[in-house]
Amino acid sequence: MSTGDDARVVYEVSLDLDASIADAYRAWLDAHVREILALPGFIDGRVSEVIDPAAAEGRVGLCVHYTLRDAAVLDDYLREHAPRMRAEGQARFGGRFLAQRRVMRVVSDVGVR
Repeated sequence: MSTGDDARVVYEVSLDLDASIADAYRAWLDAHVREILALPGFIDGRVSEVIDPAAAEGRVGLCVHYTLRDAAVLDDYLREHAPRMRAEGQARFGGRFLAQRRVMRVVSDVGVR
């Protein structure tokens, strides 16, 4: 169990894409995630497709979860790397996607294999 300021954090990015860019976005996203995972303190990352029967037609949902060593790693990423990396996605795909982000602190590893 992790507690305190040195606890691992999960950084989640939820993406809502226009279906017409889904294949190109996924290819770009895989490379983007690998670039982020090469930064110090990033432990792992996972890209999932959101399964939502109520989703708007013509839209695709993706969700990326990154596990980071601690909040300081996230602070460094947000300050030093995120502005450039976010701008690259906007330049390539413009207004054809939306991103929402949230941060969670890992408080317990239950059933981790």
